[in-house]
Amino acid sequence: QVQLVESEGGLVQAGDSLRLSCLASGLTFRSYTMGWFRQAPGKEREFVAALTSSGAWIYYADSVKGRFTVPRDNAKNTVYLQMNTLKPEDTAVYYCAADRASRMIVSVHEYAYWGQGTQVTVSS
Repeated sequence: QVQLVESEGGLVQAGDSLRLSCLASGLTFRSYTMGWFRQAPGKEREFVAALTSSGAWIYYADSVKGRFTVPRDNAKNTVYLQMNTLKPEDTAVYYCAADRASRMIVSVHEYAYWGQGTQVTVSS
């Protein structure tokens, strides 16, 4: 059984940094493309960032490019979302996702597995 468990988010101030982690189990982690998405109240879930199984291809949404990074540690079955210079508009529930496809995936509809989500709130 595949499980993705995100770390606890939190309440931070604008300009702060926060790192989320996503621990995967029940799968061969090194073979999976991993993604991060977020959903703000009243909005659709949107793509944030993703990286392929090898880590060779990483892609970011324009809204987070230059501020967020997505390192992965295959030895720990964990992918991270390092968020710097946070803005109030980054406030959302953040989800990690996984798929066995060995390619970049940015569509919410193409990921097979999802975490439960974690709330990140950025105050101004």
